[in-house]
Parts: sequence; C-alpha cells; structure tokens
Amino acid sequence: MKAYIFPGQGAQFSGMGLDLYEKFPLAQEYFEKANDILGFSITDIMFEGTAEQLKETKVTQPAIFLHSVILAKVLGDSFQPAMVAGHSLGELSALVAIGVLSFEDGLELVSKRALAMQKACETQKSTMAAIIGLEDALVEEVCAAVDGVVVAANYNCPGQLVISGEVEAVEKACEILKEKGAKMAVLLPVGGAFHSPLMEPAREELAAAIEATTFNEPICPVYQNVAAMAINDAATIKGNSVAQLTAPVKWTQCIQAMIADGATEFIEVGPGKVLQGLMRKIDRKVPASGAVV
Repeated sequence: MKAYIFPGQGAQFSGMGLDLYEKFPLAQEYFEKANDILGFSITDIMFEGTAEQLKETKVTQPAIFLHSVILAKVLGDSFQPAMVAGHSLGELSALVAIGVLSFEDGLELVSKRALAMQKACETQKSTMAAIIGLEDALVEEVCAAVDGVVVAANYNCPGQLVISGEVEAVEKACEILKEKGAKMAVLLPVGGAFHSPLMEPAREELAAAIEATTFNEPICPVYQNVAAMAINDAATIKGNSVAQLTAPVKWTQCIQAMIADGATEFIEVGPGKVLQGLMRKIDRKVPASGAVV
C-alpha cells in the first residue's frame, strides 16, 4: 500500500519547480495559473530567487504547495495513493492532490494562511525551538510547568520535538530541558510560534475562508496532523483544517498510524527530502523515497 506524504515549510530551495516547468506543458499551465491567482510572479522567485526571498512566508508556503501539487499532477496515472498525509502546510497540498480541494481553492487558502500567520507573528514576539534527545512526555511536562505560553508543536520523530510560544517562555523551557539532558535545545530561525495558542488570530481569520470553501469527499484516507488517524469524510477534514493552526503537528503519530493501517511504502511529493529523513527515524524498516517523474 503506497502512502504519499507532502512536506511543509523549510523544504524550499532556489530553482524549485523549474525542471517541472521546462519538461511538462501541464506544469507550465498550473504555474502560470498560480501567478494569476496570487497577483505576482511566484515562478520568478521559485526559479531564480535568492534563499532570502524564498524565506518570506507569503512566498514560502505557496511555493512549497505549488511544487508538491504540480508534481502530483504530472505523476498522472502513477499517482495511486492508498493514503496520504502532509506535514503542516503539506496537509493542504495533500488535500488538493486527492481532490478534496480544487487547485484554485487550495492555493487561495495557502496564500491566506501564509498572510494570516505572518500577521499573527507580527502581533506578538514569539518563537520555536527544536528539542533533541528527550522523551515527548518529559518535554510536555516541562512546557506545562513554565510560566507563559510554551507548548509542544511538532512531533517530528522519536527524540525530536519542536516547542512553540512566547520568546521568554521558550527560552526558559530550553534552559530546563538542557538541564534535564536534552542533546540539543536550540531556537529556530522562524517568524513566530506556529502551532501554538498564539496563532489564534490566524486561526480565526482562516476559519472564515475555510468555511466558505467547498471540501469534496477524499479518494483515500487522509491522516491529518490534528487527529493522527484515518479521516474519510469531507466535514471532518474541514473541521480539522481549521483546528490545525493552533494544534500540534502529530507527525510521528500519523506515520505510525499509517504503518499500522497497512502502508508498505512512503513516497514524498515535493521539494527536498525532509520527510524521508524523518521516516528513517520513525520506522527504518518501511521504505521511503521521493516521487520521480
């Protein structure tokens, strides 16, 4: 059973998607449509932009989404998922790839999501930190004991958890976690506290857009970040998509659930190899590779 997985923010690189644009007329069509929808030439930034330009949230999220979705489109009939999942932003890519959302609606939501998150980041000084080498339960316990807002945000793989919240609370949690034996507790170069209660303004803003968007029934189960289990109906997928911005990304749990439900092979659809790397740390026995066209 093939499971297709879609990466999130951080997988971008200069030149991303150019090979698809040059090789496939279908890809060219979708990229040009994206430029029209967004109102600026995202292809120029993706194909020729600097790493700095690609790091702008309003660019990063649509760029990764476009690379993933267009790659899935050009795979054509060979794209036959038994199940899908996406890491954070990647969840929207997955939903378009299996027809829950149209390409146009998906891109509109990704763009609104990026701008809403950017706005929430500017409202309050906040950050994230990667914690390496501790049990999840211990990290959760420390976060709960620290004054201020700091929560577990990304369960990436066993021994790698990202925390998110107010700058002082995150720094304090890092200090305590180092004392408790973390191999690493390092602040990440991000604009704000994604997947934490501090994203509530962005969640509210995006909720209205999601509610107004048509969600179709999926062609296969979706393992959403919020639930970490197979979801098969459009209404639940829609509700989970609203909850996602302030809830943690249960990536380890999603992958484990997919394997328990019969996944025998994982294929990463999008830029980079981040998810393949995490797969090897979650369960080395199940093969993981990148999508090839």
